[in-house]
Amino acid sequence: MTLRLAVGQHSDAGRKPLNQDFHGVAQPTDAQRRARGIALAVADGISSSPVSQVASAAAVRGFLEDYYGTSEAWTVRRAAHGVLSATNAWLHAESQRGEGRFDKDRGHVCAFSALVFKGREVHLLHVGDTRVYRVHATALEQLSQDHRVRAYGGPTYLGRALGLSAHLDIDHASWPTEVGETFLLATDGAYDYLDAALVNDALARHGPNLQAAAESLVAEALARGSEDNATLMLARVDALPRDIAPPVDRDGLRLPPRLSPRQAFEGYRVVRELQHTARSQVVLAVDDAGREWALKLPTAELAGNARELDRFAREEWVARRIDSPHVVKAAPAEKKREHLFTAVEFIHGQTLAQWMTDHPRPGLDEVRDIAGQVARGLQALHRKEMLHQDLRPENLIIDRHGTVILIDLASAHVAGLSEGLGDARALELAGTLQYTAPEYFTGDGGSPVAELFSLAVLVYQMLTGALPYGLQVPQVRGARDLHKLHYVPLRTRRPDLPEWLDRVLRKALQPQAARRQQALSEFVHDLHEPGPEFLARDRTPLAQRHPLLFWRAATVALGLATLVLLGLRATGR
Repeated sequence: MTLRLAVGQHSDAGRKPLNQDFHGVAQPTDAQRRARGIALAVADGISSSPVSQVASAAAVRGFLEDYYGTSEAWTVRRAAHGVLSATNAWLHAESQRGEGRFDKDRGHVCAFSALVFKGREVHLLHVGDTRVYRVHATALEQLSQDHRVRAYGGPTYLGRALGLSAHLDIDHASWPTEVGETFLLATDGAYDYLDAALVNDALARHGPNLQAAAESLVAEALARGSEDNATLMLARVDALPRDIAPPVDRDGLRLPPRLSPRQAFEGYRVVRELQHTARSQVVLAVDDAGREWALKLPTAELAGNARELDRFAREEWVARRIDSPHVVKAAPAEKKREHLFTAVEFIHGQTLAQWMTDHPRPGLDEVRDIAGQVARGLQALHRKEMLHQDLRPENLIIDRHGTVILIDLASAHVAGLSEGLGDARALELAGTLQYTAPEYFTGDGGSPVAELFSLAVLVYQMLTGALPYGLQVPQVRGARDLHKLHYVPLRTRRPDLPEWLDRVLRKALQPQAARRQQALSEFVHDLHEPGPEFLARDRTPLAQRHPLLFWRAATVALGLATLVLLGLRATGR
């Protein structure tokens, strides 16, 4: 079952010679509807401006067109804010070139409200004094907030609107919706003259014909004395999807056979097998142009496991949307496939796990270089609202030129794909447990700061060959357990490394996410140029900084004291 809306919309200039309102609803393709939902919007230009009708038309048209050009990986909020910020910048720039430069009331300014239905949720985007209501049998529930300001007890004016200033502060809210719910969007020329009884009467009289209901309500607002432009939209939820569709439609794709060397398969020729597990087979193959690719194929054991098959579909989808030298690249989609598999570039090099075996005590500069490259790969994912979620030595390859590349995107969390069922957060434990941040185990879910923790674990392991908390983190079951985690100081394992480095890593590896560095760039900067908080003399008690050294010293001191006491006793003192 797919998302379906019934929509009715109407606008009338009323007694004014010019209609400065604008409205519209998108007509997305099936693929766009699955990825971005259905959007509708209304805008109201300020009557004091001779060009506000340009602003309202540009706002609605720009939003309904450009929203569907944003990345499918983005959440509705991220995509909508990006589009509306660009529109706001254009409107404000136009105002600065005209009369609006000296008088904002004559600029390219408008109020704006939009609803985006995606999955089983509805999102509200709003700025100004257009309104959005949910229609109930006895009331109109206002979902938007008017951004009007009253000056010293006098008339009100718009405090926030599109084009009013260079900075846009737009409201966003989202909530689950249900089949049968009806929403109303309107400008003040309509909503000031309507009530719940009138709206429900129009809906009852016109039945499923929301267009006729919208027209009758606008006519009624004008008949009741509205002297402004009147615009009204009705949207009723007729059907909702049962689940969020995977990014790649697997219908019609067969499970592949097990491949053998020299076998032809989907435009590739197999060279050799790289790996085989119960769940997948990975082979090296070449295409007709002689380029090498790693093909990953699900085994027959996954035939009934829709969740794992969706992961196969997602892995190449993610790689295709990331452009970074530090993230594995997908093969070009040159022909329609018959089987389900992923194809990514084959990288000649060694995994970070192999590198650590070859470099048991690496220098700090080598480790910093690797960490910086991994961070840049993660940042490329984070800019698309994605999390890798399985950062471990086996999923990092250092090629023959020294470039570090993130591979295996099957566990990646994509906020835009998860959105629509009530929670777009990364809550699932998807990666290798000993590299996973504690917040996954407490139920708070992942974030870029969680991946900072995983990177810090790798840095610590590269330097020492061990894990900072051993196997304690996977034993966390709640927030109280975070206090039981005991960090093993870096210098107990590598006393040749500087003290400030231990402090940088200790901060990045804090069990509480809020106490870490809050950006990967901040962590990488601290590794190269530690600030005063890391260079200052450490006042942490020795028992916490170096517990092993503390107890050794305490044991020696106790032994010496015992010998002195025995000596004094022997001499009779």
